[in-house]
Amino acid sequence: MRIVFMGTPGFAAEILSSLISQHDVVAVYTRQDAVRGRGRKLIPSPVKQIAQKAGIPVYTPGSLKDETTQKQIVSLSPDVIVVAAYGMILPKAVLDCPPLGCLNVHASLLPRWRGAAPVERAILAGDKEVGVSIMRMEEGLDTGDYCVVRSTEIADKTSPDLSRELAVLGAQALLTALTLIDAGSVEWKHQDDFFSTYANKINKREFFLSPTDRASQSMLKVQASSPAHPARCVIASRTVSVLRTRKIEGFQLLDDLKHLHQGRVILFHKALYIGCFDQPLEVLELRPDGKRSMSGMQFATGVQNIKSGLITWDEIHV
Repeated sequence: MRIVFMGTPGFAAEILSSLISQHDVVAVYTRQDAVRGRGRKLIPSPVKQIAQKAGIPVYTPGSLKDETTQKQIVSLSPDVIVVAAYGMILPKAVLDCPPLGCLNVHASLLPRWRGAAPVERAILAGDKEVGVSIMRMEEGLDTGDYCVVRSTEIADKTSPDLSRELAVLGAQALLTALTLIDAGSVEWKHQDDFFSTYANKINKREFFLSPTDRASQSMLKVQASSPAHPARCVIASRTVSVLRTRKIEGFQLLDDLKHLHQGRVILFHKALYIGCFDQPLEVLELRPDGKRSMSGMQFATGVQNIKSGLITWDEIHV
């Protein structure tokens, strides 16, 4: 098949790599180069990097709404357009262009989560599993029929972990869907709006930790966080990103730490704990601003009187 691919981040790059191996990807559309990293240099998107290595023409329009860009897409004569985390809305003129339609590799078990942040929202909601669906695009936001679906358990996987896993599953699902479409044997399933929830974009403050949160709520925030949207708080007057936590299990340990009040911190049996609204939460790994990541114990060795239970922690106030 002649395919035009539209995507931007690493999730999309994994899918593009698999697509290139089996189909004729005639062009790639991605977001414009962005300033990234400490060097503050313009860096091409992961998708652009994959396309350039493969010698595929890359286009980075600021919008798909202008007539020139739309005529360019039509001139490529794609059989199908594949979209994966592109970051732009496809206007009707583009949706109507390919004879086999536009397919979206959407990281959700549709119709459970529609929108921009399905993986993070699934974790925050306490879902047991996430997945990826191959959806036929229409003018509504993630409302189209879908065909092939792949899923995986969330367990203790982080948002970046799940995104990497879903990229692999998404690539497999896409190739299967394209084979079925080409053979004329694909079966589309209609989405029931009653079971859908909109996965709004993540606001960075949503992952700020607070002593007023329950321990389970803070743990889910950390699990759903990522370098782009880190779980943040202030521990012992130091601003940190919390990378891994563990909820305390067992009555004896809870009893031993019952004196750790909400908003307090303690080093107990070589482990760092923060007092939440309902119970303590163990901090396994964190990264103080401007420093490398470290274990909770390593952080605690630099805090005087940390074993007293009198040191405090708090949310970030900005």
